[in-house]
Amino acid sequence: MSTKFKNNLALLVFTVPTLLVFTVIVFIPILQTIQKSFYDWDGLSTPIFNGLDNYIRLMDDPDFFVSVKNGLIFALVLVVYQIGLGTILAIALSNARLKGRKFFKTAYFVPVVLSGVVVSQLWIAIYNADGGLLNNIFASLGLDYQQSWLAGEHTSIWAIAFTNAWQNLGIQLILIYTAIKAIPEHLYEAAAIDGATSWIKHTRITIPLLSETYKFCLIIAITGGLNAFQNMFVMTNGGPGNISYTLTFMMYKAAFRANEYGYGAASATILVLECLLFTILINRFIAREKISY
Repeated sequence: MSTKFKNNLALLVFTVPTLLVFTVIVFIPILQTIQKSFYDWDGLSTPIFNGLDNYIRLMDDPDFFVSVKNGLIFALVLVVYQIGLGTILAIALSNARLKGRKFFKTAYFVPVVLSGVVVSQLWIAIYNADGGLLNNIFASLGLDYQQSWLAGEHTSIWAIAFTNAWQNLGIQLILIYTAIKAIPEHLYEAAAIDGATSWIKHTRITIPLLSETYKFCLIIAITGGLNAFQNMFVMTNGGPGNISYTLTFMMYKAAFRANEYGYGAASATILVLECLLFTILINRFIAREKISY
């Protein structure tokens, strides 16, 4: 048996089971969802084909545009907070002179393993209009920013998005930290010989060499923001009114509250296309050149 055949066989052994699981759990349900989006179906009776009616109705639904806008806000908050702050913290934690690095790495990852319901309830208490921690901080500083954060038209979705970003910061932090530790030390040593400061080292070496990691982190953050559901379900239930709706909440409301599975499937299909579009754009325009060192 040739070495090439053995390598190909090993490749098949490791990839085929994963592809089968992905096909059964992800790909086939997506195709079924797209198919159901062209039907009027309540989940029990025989589906009735209605063509593009669900999509036309979706475009006429004011909740749809609110949901798309909120999804983009959610994604923006996750990108800025998780990747921006994650980079700063990862650089700090990669410094061997920093004491307590293991403690900080563990502490930042703890929220990730907590239940989303627990985290949401914690932040509901923080955002509470009457005696909440955030309002108390502003009051103690003499700032007139006290308000009902989860009920405000312009603050609700931002507050919910920050909750999600805070909980999952640890994932991005670990990814970026691991990538930083993989950068060869001799690059920093050569820069130090040339008189480079820490700022120059990180802006000219660290961050450029993280481009592949940033691509993956961007995909996780943006698709995670667009797919977010649990936090707004627990914290506001989509309200007040529709101000914290997202496409995932529209899908849930249509399918499981109104028994309009076809309409819910149309919302889900738009969400899939939205995530696919951003993934294609990120892969097309970010880190196009393979970096080797």
